[in-house]
Amino acid sequence: MLHAIDKRDRARLFSDRLTTALTASGLSRAALARAVRVDRSTITQILSGDTARVPGGHVVAACAQALDVSADWLLGLTDRPEQAGKLLESSLSISETGRATTLDDQIFEWQREAEGYKIRHVPATLPDVLKTNAMLQWEYAPISHKRPDAAIDAAAERLDWLRLTESDYEMALPIHELESFARAEGYYAGLDATIRTEQLDWMAEIYDRLYPGLRLFLFDARAVFSAPVTVFGPKMAVIYMGQHYLAFRDRDRVRAITRHFDYLVREATISARDIPDTLKRLRDGIQ
Repeated sequence: MLHAIDKRDRARLFSDRLTTALTASGLSRAALARAVRVDRSTITQILSGDTARVPGGHVVAACAQALDVSADWLLGLTDRPEQAGKLLESSLSISETGRATTLDDQIFEWQREAEGYKIRHVPATLPDVLKTNAMLQWEYAPISHKRPDAAIDAAAERLDWLRLTESDYEMALPIHELESFARAEGYYAGLDATIRTEQLDWMAEIYDRLYPGLRLFLFDARAVFSAPVTVFGPKMAVIYMGQHYLAFRDRDRVRAITRHFDYLVREATISARDIPDTLKRLRDGIQ
């Protein structure tokens, strides 16, 4: 809801924001006057804040265009200085990616950017950052453009970050993902029992070290569903599509995807505290 502003206050606000934008642009008053096609004295008068009136619409629009800011921002109608086109562009981006989510350099940069905030993550398979070297070797071996050794090094780096970060890290994945892994079914068909046993032991060990800073929740995919997503605090939310990420930075979409993740946690059939027992049960059942 917009609040009414006295015309003198609006004129003063316009002057202040024009001064800020002009300073940031590096333009001189004379250069701005030429771009707006007014006398330099007109720009000087506006910047002085002595006038009680906001300039005409054509002057406001020309100033906004010359300084690469939003006319609505100059007028105090929004707190975002970006022009509408750039605001839309910054709110959604599409980035190319490789095979896996958390091993990708772009994801790690986003994690660093969100340092100190809670990170929420629904992985595409098992969480890459918790995989053993043998698991990564098996998984990346068929992929010609990604060497398993590079994936192993990246996973180790991510795990080091996870140990040291001040961010809380929550993960949610469907129960059938872990169960299929333990039984070597579906995606994990043909995976050696030794690799599966060592993987579950490793996950249990890391979880014991990092809990409660790291929390894992398991949900029933028959009741709730999620595509692979990652939410980096209030800053951004990313949907993983396989070859691309859809990255959202606008507040409403980030909040919507955050609510989606929190719903998965609320509906989880296995809570974070019960993960060690679940991992042990699955490990003991491997033939």
